[in-house]
This record gives sequence, C-alpha cells and structure tokens, in this order.
Amino acid sequence: MCGRYAASRKPEDLAGIFDVGKWEPTETLAPDWNVAPTKDVYAVLERPIKHAADRTPVRQLRPLRWGLVPSWAKTPEVGVKMINARAETVHEKPSFRRAFAARRCVIPADGYYEWVTGADERQLEEKGRKKRARKQPYFVTPADGSVLAMAGLYEFWRDRTLPDDHPRAWWATCSVITTEAETVPLAGRDPQDPGPASLAEIHPRMPLMLTPDRWAAWLDPHHTDEESLRALLAPPPGGLLRAYPVGVDVSNVRNNGPELLKELPAPEEETLF
Repeated sequence: MCGRYAASRKPEDLAGIFDVGKWEPTETLAPDWNVAPTKDVYAVLERPIKHAADRTPVRQLRPLRWGLVPSWAKTPEVGVKMINARAETVHEKPSFRRAFAARRCVIPADGYYEWVTGADERQLEEKGRKKRARKQPYFVTPADGSVLAMAGLYEFWRDRTLPDDHPRAWWATCSVITTEAETVPLAGRDPQDPGPASLAEIHPRMPLMLTPDRWAAWLDPHHTDEESLRALLAPPPGGLLRAYPVGVDVSNVRNNGPELLKELPAPEEETLF
C-alpha cells in the first residue's frame, strides 16, 4: 500500500521533470518529508485551463487533497478510505472507474515509507502479551535518485452546503494506485544484508511506479480505451527501487524534516525474519 511518503522537490523542478505547461506559484506547497492522507499533495495532470477559450488539455502541476472523494459521495469523509486504489480492480470499482477512464494523474514523490513488524514482536502479539507490535519503518526510493512517479487518479467533489463562490465549494482529491510488491532483489542490495531482500518482504503491496515512457499515455484525457489503459498498469521492470531502514520518528505524522530519511544500519536478521 502507500500510506505515507516524502515529497521535497520544488515545483519548478517537478515542472521541468514532467514537462509541465502550467503551474501557479501561489499554489506552492512546502517540502514535506512525512506526507500523510488528507494533506495537499502535488499531482501532474492534463486538462483544459479553467475559463480559457482554448479547451485543449494542458499538462499542469496542481495541489490535490490526498484521499479521493467520488463525485457522488454525500460527504467528503469517505476520502480517508480512498487513499489507495488497487491496479487489479481500479477499472471496475464504483469509486474509481470514472476517474480511471478520464482523470488520471501522476503523483511525484521522493519515495514512500513502509513498516515491517519484527518476528519476535509478532510472536508476542499473537500470544496476547503485547497489544501493539513494534514496527521498523523503511524508506523505498528509486535507486538512481530520480523522482518516484506514482500512478494516480483525481476527482472533483462539489460541497452543496456552500455557495458557488466559496473557496471550498469544490474539492479536488486524489488516490495512489497500488500493485503487488516486487519479489525480485532490491536494487544495490548486499546479499549479506540481514534486512529484507525484496519489497514483498516489507509489504505485499506497493505504489505503481510509472516509468517516463508511460507518462504521456497515462495522462492523456483523450485516451479512454480500457484495455490499453489497463496495460499501462503493468508493473515496471524490477530492481529499480532500493529500500533502507529509517528512524521511528517518521511513525508520528507531526514529525517532519529531511532527517527522517537518514539511513540506519540494517536490523539484525533475527529481529525481522
């Protein structure tokens, strides 16, 4: 899954990476090393410029609220349950299928966090001797230092309790698409490293990373053929990501800063597996 990630790149850098045609400096978001659901996040999307006479789609960098609220939802509270969409079923689920057909985006990140429960901790939890297992957080990031382009969906929701001119009358929200975690060895992993050997050993799900050759087709709102769109959800080549343990401070969403990404020594083998 993807429940927490880091996004520290400047909007002008993201605009260059994704060949963005429009972004508003007034919508600049601060760097965030502990992005959590319901926060505003950057998304790359293609749609006509609002109020422009020319209705040709333009690639834009926009802030969206993480947690997709379907247009038919009665309240926006459902968004907290819609932070992820499964690649295998996104085309058919009522909450996501309309966005999958016409409102796709890329959500850029430095990488994402995932937590591993230690074997000893799991045994204590199973025996009822510990109410909550201690978990070791890992940071997963592209091995080459590039941006992690996560496949996403976005949607608009109208708050009917507010007048049209109210700044919160419309909500723009998004969800991260996930897929089965890779079972191939992590990039750059030392075979003697006692930590997890693959992403699947950290968590069974992972964000679907889109390689640059898929960005244009994924973002094109005129691309509506379901079969070819689903083909874009095929996992990328394995071994592009590395993972390393980080401090437990990231587990508290109130903590934020580049120090959260500091790499720690790999835990001992008996602690995790």
